[in-house]
Amino acid sequence: MRYFITGTAGFIGFHLARRLLQDGHEVTGFDGLTPYYNVRLKEMRHAALAQYPGFRPFIAMLEDKAALETAVLAAKPDVLIHLAAQAGVRYSIENPQAYLRSNIEGSWNILELASRIELRHLMLASTSSIYGANTIVPFRETDRADEPLSFYAASKKSMELMAHSYSHLYKIPTTAFRFFTVYGPWGRPDMALFKFVKNMIADKPIEIYGEGNMSRDFTYIDDLVEAVVRLSGVIPSETNRVADAKIETLSHQAPFRIVNIGGGQPISLMDFVEKVETAMGHKAKRVMLPMQKGDVPRTFASPDLLLALTGYQPNTPLEIGAKAFVEWYLEARQELGTIDI
Repeated sequence: MRYFITGTAGFIGFHLARRLLQDGHEVTGFDGLTPYYNVRLKEMRHAALAQYPGFRPFIAMLEDKAALETAVLAAKPDVLIHLAAQAGVRYSIENPQAYLRSNIEGSWNILELASRIELRHLMLASTSSIYGANTIVPFRETDRADEPLSFYAASKKSMELMAHSYSHLYKIPTTAFRFFTVYGPWGRPDMALFKFVKNMIADKPIEIYGEGNMSRDFTYIDDLVEAVVRLSGVIPSETNRVADAKIETLSHQAPFRIVNIGGGQPISLMDFVEKVETAMGHKAKRVMLPMQKGDVPRTFASPDLLLALTGYQPNTPLEIGAKAFVEWYLEARQELGTIDI
């Protein structure tokens, strides 16, 4: 099949594109190579994908509607997976305009193109941040999610709402999946695991926010990719409506569905730190800090809908995933040399 993926130089987009290429599919990648973090790391990801003959990259911004149109029309995709976005809860406080342009305007450009071409499936990456500070756990896709605590979360919720309207108006089969704290090799430098390992290698203290009184539903990257690949074949329609109305989100107005991708096994921040210390083989120096603006105290996915649709839910133990990241990081540092990641 032919896939068009935005954000292939990013953490998740790279892993998903590589998996699809390994499975024998054609992948057209679209990425702006923005300097939110070291562009060299993004270039390394694209270079790894370039080893596959089925990969074709386009370098441009989502806001560049003409460039996006050229790339999509050339690719003639069966499935379009929109992963590219301005990420990060804290950075959305510093530079909200980047989120407006990428996550809202850029996503609207994707929807406009999707309305004009024939797609088997449109898939959109959303976030667990949408649930805000919901107190009822686990977070189900049917829960209210209209009180975002960050502009990042608000921009992703806006994308979901726009996508539902386009799905209704143009009958576009659409799945929006909400990620829960994805981690693993080739990860983003602004994520906690990356920062912890980097500082521990340099014998610097790690910063622990919320005084350590937070928890996250961590999802290993290979598990997430497996879930997305399986969901790509579950095209929203009445033929696969789940009977349990408490978990099913298939719209009655459009071929549109929201699905969590998380294992439903939250881990406290301090347990997470201990798992990283085990992977590193030594203790970390710790600095305890208050919770930052826009952060949420916990995330906790209900995997029930994902399991009902695909027969799968993320299950990689954190100690295995953390060890894999540490091994990758040590190799990546050698390749990058003096370039800071």
